[in-house]
Order: sequence, then C-alpha cells, then structure tokens
Amino acid sequence: MPAELREHAGHHYVIQFHYALPDDAWCVELSKAVPAPATWAEIPDIETHLPGTAFLVAVVPDEDPNLEPTVHIHSHDEHVIPYEIMRWFMENVAEEVERCRAALAQGKTEADG
Repeated sequence: MPAELREHAGHHYVIQFHYALPDDAWCVELSKAVPAPATWAEIPDIETHLPGTAFLVAVVPDEDPNLEPTVHIHSHDEHVIPYEIMRWFMENVAEEVERCRAALAQGKTEADG
C-alpha cells in the first residue's frame, strides 16, 4: 500500500501500511515526512516528501480474532500531534480494523459453509 501524505500547519505527515509477519498483523504507522532528495526534483510525478521514522504504530491482527488492535508509541523525543492529524491517523486505523475483521468473518463463514 502506498504512503498517504497530509500537510497540516506547514508540517507534512505520512501514514504507511505494512504487514508484520512475526505479529500476523497489519501495521499503520504515523511519521513526520522528510523532504525527498534534491536530486529527485527533476523527476516527473515523484513524491516531494518521504516517510520519516514512525512515532505511532497501530498493530491490527488479522489472523487471530481474539487479539485486539493496539497503538504503540515509539519515541525518545516529545512529539506534538495536531488533533486533525491524530483523527486522520485513527480513521485509517479504524478502517484497517474493520477491513481485517471483515476478512476474518468472511474466512470463518467460508470455513463453516
């Protein structure tokens, strides 16, 4: 899944999705975006910002219906997260939870049928 970029009050934030095999879960990561290398400036349709180091990671299990989604804070520094950015992140997390739960329910229905 590609990263989603959002600007808020002059800062850029990124949400990325990836699958963590050891956890059997999807991860939704929030980070501040960093500018793309200046050498990319002449490449058409290239991203202007790249994901930085994630400071919030939601872990959404998709194999075990008994495991709950969790949010992990990864930071040695203080991060101020604007309300709108936190809402955007949590909306993405909620969508991922619903998608995973629907897939689990579908798999259970197919196994029962």
